[in-house]
Amino acid sequence: MDRKGKMSYPRHMKVSFPAGLLLLFPALALAQAAAAPPEYENLIGPAVRSRPAYDGSKSQRLDLVPILDYEKNVFFARTVQGVLEAGARASVGGGWKLGGQLAYEEGRKASESSLLRNMNIPDVSVGLSAGLHAEWEGKIGPAPVIFVARWRDQLHSDRGSQTDLRGTVGVYESGPVQAGVYAQATWATQKSMRTYYAAPGFDPGGGLLGVSAGVIGSYDLAKRWQAIVNLEAHRLQGDAARSPLTERRSNYYLIGGVAYRF
Repeated sequence: MDRKGKMSYPRHMKVSFPAGLLLLFPALALAQAAAAPPEYENLIGPAVRSRPAYDGSKSQRLDLVPILDYEKNVFFARTVQGVLEAGARASVGGGWKLGGQLAYEEGRKASESSLLRNMNIPDVSVGLSAGLHAEWEGKIGPAPVIFVARWRDQLHSDRGSQTDLRGTVGVYESGPVQAGVYAQATWATQKSMRTYYAAPGFDPGGGLLGVSAGVIGSYDLAKRWQAIVNLEAHRLQGDAARSPLTERRSNYYLIGGVAYRF
């Protein structure tokens, strides 16, 4: 957890149960102990991720991803809220921050999926989005809580936009061990849904893209070093779940890495 009580764990990609479902964890949340602000405010490091070729694929792959949580004045860069993003924001009172961000948008490679190859589905190259976000940071009882509402519009005009609602709750802290839970929901415009789930004879509409929930934990290896583990489950919804490209509605992500505090 960082100097503001913020959960300092990585997370990539999309999305969740509505943030209100985090209230299903009150007993765990009450176990969260208040912690003194750490001496080092920022976090960076490498991690290995096990992921599907794309949400809806039955193929699983390994790749390297960054763990990043940096903030100085109004500027920030992070992966801890579901995507790799950077931008600027300002406090507006009551625990709220408003800002804008650029975000890295993952693509899709047909070479990683036999279904995509057999159907001659083209690759989706990586992209960049620009957007806005509102973030609230506070507590439910003694437990630190963060809610994020974020809009991301891909700079490639044919790829549309997505909107995320995400919540994180710290549920445990004892000595070098910390743990939390999070949930997210993502909605996609028709252009965005078509980018990832259109297929011959199937033209998806916009709407709820998917939901996800995860557990994150860290262990202090030394004064400046943490080991971090993150397990997340995704479930596609709506036309994404009905797409011929969807082999399974549920997928899992596992991330493990180390991070340096500075």
